Amino acid sequence: MVLSHAASDSDVSVHSTFASRYVRTSLPRFKMPENSIPKEAAYQIINDELMLDGNPRLNLASFVTTWMEPECDKLIMSSINKNYVDMDEYPVTTELQNRCVNMIAHLFNAPLGETETAVGVGTVGSSEAIMLAGLAFKRKWQNKRKAEGKPFDKPNIVTGANVQVCWEKFARYFEVELKEVKLSEGYYVMDPEKAVEMVDENTICVAAILGSTLNGEFEDVKLLNDLLVIKNTETGWDTPIHVDAASGGFIAPFLYPELEWDFRLPLVKSINVSGHKYGLVYAGIGWVVWRNKEDLPEELIFHINYLGADQPTFTLNFSKGSSQVIAQYYQLIRLGHEGYRNVMENCRENMIVLREGLEKTGRFNIVSKDEGVPLVAFSLKDSSSHTEFEISDMLRRYGWIVPAYTMPPNAQHITVLRVVIREDFSRTLAERLVIDIEKVMRELDELPSRVIHKISLGEEKSEANSDNLMVTVKKSDMEKQREIINGWKKFVSDRKKTNGIC
Repeated sequence: MVLSHAASDSDVSVHSTFASRYVRTSLPRFKMPENSIPKEAAYQIINDELMLDGNPRLNLASFVTTWMEPECDKLIMSSINKNYVDMDEYPVTTELQNRCVNMIAHLFNAPLGETETAVGVGTVGSSEAIMLAGLAFKRKWQNKRKAEGKPFDKPNIVTGANVQVCWEKFARYFEVELKEVKLSEGYYVMDPEKAVEMVDENTICVAAILGSTLNGEFEDVKLLNDLLVIKNTETGWDTPIHVDAASGGFIAPFLYPELEWDFRLPLVKSINVSGHKYGLVYAGIGWVVWRNKEDLPEELIFHINYLGADQPTFTLNFSKGSSQVIAQYYQLIRLGHEGYRNVMENCRENMIVLREGLEKTGRFNIVSKDEGVPLVAFSLKDSSSHTEFEISDMLRRYGWIVPAYTMPPNAQHITVLRVVIREDFSRTLAERLVIDIEKVMRELDELPSRVIHKISLGEEKSEANSDNLMVTVKKSDMEKQREIINGWKKFVSDRKKTNGIC
């Protein structure tokens, strides 16, 4: 389904300078061409357009991995033509996926015996993983309600307002009410006490976030578990917890090993994690693991046999590439606990360099926390003249992609900028970014203040009436436009006076 809009209504053809030696006529932009073109021309046309994309290494908006070792790149390319679901045809790939599931389950302290196999599956990302976990919670809740002879048509899930949009998708697609704990200024994660207050007999689970996308903060899963144990005891319910560890799942075990957030807590029944974030794999891999087999209803698992053998499957899609699964296994055995710890510690150190550099400017409040995902979220101390959105826009001139956004309800009046520190973001880049942010701030300071514009572009003005009394009247559109022109003329004139000619 195409949801995007055409870039241009007038230009319906694709033009290429270098491809003109092969192609003399323009290619249609939104229709398949009638004739073939040389492979060199096709490559050049596409390559020319892709040059206008941003640089992935400078895309500081994304948590997703943008660099892997050349050896892993080779493995990815050699397996790019393998369909992951052909388990009988590619049994080794299936085995590698099972090893990854077990490694991750042990990393999250799943209560497994020496010979017990973990319950989990690889997905295309945490969004699919969350859908699968949510379906398991919903089906298990429905089965229990049916057995008790109680209504099972109004399931709900309790989350913070800071959850990623995939939770809203799950709620809408699978008809589950989403009950959100609102945020407040200075507290941008779910409050466990308020979350437990919202739990009722129809709550299929409470979703906690280990690494909020807004400011990287870890929610207090331990406190949530303790409060929920008390409520379950008082009410006779058995409301469970799912931990969305998309960002933090590969961070907490190495930076904060004593932090209790995983299967060490009895009410945590499932956990998802993004392999393509701090699992250090390119986009396209996520994982979900369950505490034990009883937490994944058997009726959700399909058994396929038309490819040569019985294949149990619990996914939302079917065909997908094997490359990311193999890349995840490479990273797990290549880095081990030592390597992941080194990477995460380095990310945290570079985060500190960036945070301290921003603090030294005296222009920003730091919104992110020391403990959490290595990122820096910050806002202007004084946004009366210029906004975070203007800073984000002007940083693109230097190649940096730094997002600006408003917080969810009830903190939507807060606007922040966010820089995600990934493995390939070095100390040198952190120092360079601070320098460029300082340049942007100086450039913005030289621009006409938004306060001045507000005064000059106000809707009203004061003038004397026939009795020489001052009254307030609305400015005409012509008057407002004339003030804009005069303001910019003065600004340009002043710049010419101060700028010398080389």
